[in-house]
Amino acid sequence: MKLIIQIPCFNEEDTLKQTLDDLPKKINGIDSIEVLVIDDGSSDNTVDVAKKNNVKHIVSHKKNLGLASAFMTGIKYALDNQADIIINTDADNQYDGSCIKDIVKPILNNDADIVIGARPIETMKDFSGLKKILQKIGSWFVRFISDTDVIDAPSGFRAYSANAAAQLNVFNDYTYTLETIIQAGYKNLKIISIPIKVNRELRPSRLVKSIPSYIRKSLFTMIRISIIYRPFKFFLMPSLIFILIGFYLGLRFIYFLSINDGDGHIQSLILASIFLIVGIQILLIAFLADLISANRKLLEDLKKSFNKKI
Repeated sequence: MKLIIQIPCFNEEDTLKQTLDDLPKKINGIDSIEVLVIDDGSSDNTVDVAKKNNVKHIVSHKKNLGLASAFMTGIKYALDNQADIIINTDADNQYDGSCIKDIVKPILNNDADIVIGARPIETMKDFSGLKKILQKIGSWFVRFISDTDVIDAPSGFRAYSANAAAQLNVFNDYTYTLETIIQAGYKNLKIISIPIKVNRELRPSRLVKSIPSYIRKSLFTMIRISIIYRPFKFFLMPSLIFILIGFYLGLRFIYFLSINDGDGHIQSLILASIFLIVGIQILLIAFLADLISANRKLLEDLKKSFNKKI
């Protein structure tokens, strides 16, 4: 059983050594533990630090492509190197490396396809009150969209079976964390959360440069992935709202028409027509998007079967 621990890096020369030192050297049930550093166009000595610490696998992007691209580069490389389990952790040493054995165990026991480390958000002093609230709201929204029970959706401390990793396709350039959960839920992969420990903050988060920016980008990611993977569910609710309002306005027109001896509220009739037309159009979009989604799933299944044959 081969485990590859991948670490996406961008200018992490000051923190990478601590992260590497914190990784386990042996885990029960694992025959081989190898480390993979994905250098996402660093301009500092990140690669030199990795080499000095005997990292076996180093992959470099010529320019900075973003966390999501670095994550997927690592996944592809790990699969190409016959990894049975892939761990993803951050280079800033936020996550306690000793917890890797905990998130690997459910996959070794065939109890899960993906394991996500749930940080003790309430007790984390580095998180502001606002950030804690946003984390809870974001995780709830991801659970709702993905039909999963993930506690800490933005957590980057994760374990993937090779089968689960091979099914991931990240479209977003910003981050992979939310998108991969929604994908996994759509593909009926079993995800569980395991409580983990965290280390003190060594540097501010580069992903969350500002709260408004993080909220905007995260919302855009969740909406986009919802449309891609659960289009019918996404479009059905606004469609029903428009149709119900249209019916209400139509009934209102009929009511005033009956009590006013033929003198109805023409404005209600016009608005009812508009809302009904828009609602039906959105419903048609829902059906069309669902058909496109089904076709994409067939293509993904064909790709998966093709990869297995290879």
